[in-house]
Amino acid sequence: MSVKEGSLEAPTRHPIAWDKPEFWDEAGLEKELERVFDICHGCRRCVNLCGAFPTLFDLVDASSSGELEAVAKERYVEVVDQCYLCDVCFMTKCPYVPPHPWNLDFPHLMLRAKAVAFRKTGGRLRDRILSSTDRLGYFAGIPIVTQAVNTVNQSGAGRLVTEKLLGVDRRAWRPDYAQTKFRRSAHADASTPVRDGARTPGKVAVFSTCYVNYNEPGIGHDLLKILAHNEIPHVLVEKEACCGMPKLELGDLDGVRRLKEINIPVLARLARDGYAILAAIPSCTLMFSKELPLLFPGDAEVKQVSEAMWDPFEYLVARNKDGLLKNEFPRPLGAVSYHVPCHSRVQNLGRKTEEVLKWIPQTSVTTVERCSGHAGTWGVKKEYHAMAMKIGKPVFKSMAQPQSDFISSDCQLAGHHIEQGMEQLGGAAISGKRPQLAHPITLVRMAYGIE
Repeated sequence: MSVKEGSLEAPTRHPIAWDKPEFWDEAGLEKELERVFDICHGCRRCVNLCGAFPTLFDLVDASSSGELEAVAKERYVEVVDQCYLCDVCFMTKCPYVPPHPWNLDFPHLMLRAKAVAFRKTGGRLRDRILSSTDRLGYFAGIPIVTQAVNTVNQSGAGRLVTEKLLGVDRRAWRPDYAQTKFRRSAHADASTPVRDGARTPGKVAVFSTCYVNYNEPGIGHDLLKILAHNEIPHVLVEKEACCGMPKLELGDLDGVRRLKEINIPVLARLARDGYAILAAIPSCTLMFSKELPLLFPGDAEVKQVSEAMWDPFEYLVARNKDGLLKNEFPRPLGAVSYHVPCHSRVQNLGRKTEEVLKWIPQTSVTTVERCSGHAGTWGVKKEYHAMAMKIGKPVFKSMAQPQSDFISSDCQLAGHHIEQGMEQLGGAAISGKRPQLAHPITLVRMAYGIE
């Protein structure tokens, strides 16, 4: 096999042909699942990544022949349900991804299976509700409703009720809703003169994200403070909806398209006007930079947005290389246990957050690069929460080992999940003290000495 035919070249991803009738053909899907599952069974390299692969291998091993052919095809859905589309198997483990002639893209095959099932059944009410982050945030943003929802989330009885009604595990961490939304309270403007760098546009548009807007607006305010401290002109995206990642994970591709049609025209105008577009949540940057271009490969505006989208720390590192970032950090942070979330890893950014944290004097950074198991809405569901905790256990242990002052992850959902897992392990006893959870953006704001 020549290098050109094999997998020694960089992995490449094909567009998702969901506009073609064969994408939705159930017989064709079943045949492709059988082909890919048989290859995975023969390899088993990804057994420790998530629950999908152990589920597949257990089905095969428990069959009468020990081969995939003896597994009932109606049980394939058990594998599909365990996949939360983190993409790590494709990006870091699988030796058979394109340009290998076997042409494996396990996550996008799982996406196809989820999409076919969703179009056929409409999905569960619970899943449709949890993936409608804008509607949830808008409803919960009404002050009296915010108080009621937060009270229910914090109450044992309330958690039991939502478990019975919605299938949200009563043990799972749930975010509170903020009394004041980020977009309502943030004031950003582009009054500072623009200073373009060789690598970076000199002005920034901030995409709020649902989580920052509705749940933890402090992360967004900290990002704006960092930009202002470095004299980087910035604006808020004037209109936005959910990036679409929760709908993608559900297989609701029509829902993804509806959200794309709200976001992309606004973001594309900013891209054409020379703005770098930043989002503080890795899933959102992944959606705009990688997933939407694969779903809508012929859309010129999607391509423009993809090219203008930056992870905040990717932008700060590039800005520093242009000599346009302030490097005085008067406040040391001590020991930081930092987790690289899956949706950062699969963007091929490198460890940009770690790099920035290591600029801070008298600060040590221990980095853990493994899936936490939270996986968006997947890890809070009753049928998957125990698996989410099992997947995250090596991360919980690793984050608890150093004498940490802070634990941190670019994905704040993962951060809270890790914090919960460490508590269940007795993390405070392991590390000798209880570390504080803080988003990396918040840590940089603190290190700059900004209040």
